[in-house]
Amino acid sequence: MNISEFDYELPLSLIAQHPSQKRQDCRLLVAHMDDHSIEHRHFYDILEYLAPGDCLVMNDSKVLPARLFGTKEETGAKVEFLLSRRREGDIWETVVRPGKRLHPGAFVRFGDRGQLRAEILDYGPDGTRIVRFYYEGSFSEILEQIGRMPLPPYIEREAEAEDRERYQTVYCREEGSVAAPTAGLHFTEELLNKAKEKGVAVAFVTLHVGIGTFRPVKCERIEEHTMHFEEYSVSPEAAQTINETKERGGRIIAVGTTSARTLESASDDGGRVAAGSGSTGIFIYPGYRFKVVDSLITNFHLPKSTLLMLISALYDRERILEVYRTAVEERYQFFSYGDAMLLV
Repeated sequence: MNISEFDYELPLSLIAQHPSQKRQDCRLLVAHMDDHSIEHRHFYDILEYLAPGDCLVMNDSKVLPARLFGTKEETGAKVEFLLSRRREGDIWETVVRPGKRLHPGAFVRFGDRGQLRAEILDYGPDGTRIVRFYYEGSFSEILEQIGRMPLPPYIEREAEAEDRERYQTVYCREEGSVAAPTAGLHFTEELLNKAKEKGVAVAFVTLHVGIGTFRPVKCERIEEHTMHFEEYSVSPEAAQTINETKERGGRIIAVGTTSARTLESASDDGGRVAAGSGSTGIFIYPGYRFKVVDSLITNFHLPKSTLLMLISALYDRERILEVYRTAVEERYQFFSYGDAMLLV
């Protein structure tokens, strides 16, 4: 398939720059995959589409305040780091700017008291650097003090105090992402409690979202694209809940493409999910047969993106593009802080 088959026109004015005033107040486009009908609702109506015996699967990864501003020790030049992926211990793959100033052997300090020091060890993939950090105390606590939330590049403003809360899900627990699993941003504790009261199970999996989620597909033929790898884990409790739901005939409703990719990576050909941890580079595009996921809650994705390809695999490419054209006509807000869609 050609990359141009996943393109659509999006006015820049529809790219959300801020979240909705309240999480659950964003709009919700409901696309019915059986009769191809569309409904326009709000996210707080999501409970109407969940049935007793269903299971919501949610990614509980927590976004690190992974954007750091510092100075090069030798020259005092200002530099910017964006943590991309932890390799091991205090060694990270890091996007650096300006890259010309940061060669192996260079040192950078961060924080008004120099709380964090970094050594460039080597060149990494896609222009990144392999970096070792030095510090006293807790790395995560230092990041909380001096780091900024890594808002996506299409949000054309600096991170604000509000983003510390709103660019995280209310159920985030496991630190490791540099981008939010955005479909979950619309859920509140109240909505989750009401879903459970209705008899809907909730299972948490973890997939740490890497910077590769923003990298465009550069191949003309999508089959030639290589996905970035991301670390995931599924607890025994989550696997049991998901498998029992399938056995009873309940629906597995993935909250976000990261949850969907985790489920499809952790399952066998029969659709049974195994507990454990791993690294996945699964690339889901039309022609893929889902083994676990029945329904999906998601945001609206970038043109020509692997995420748009994933939802086209679950539904239908031409119909998804029709849904997106409707969303544009109806002035839905797009991308990370935008409105939501339910494929049901």
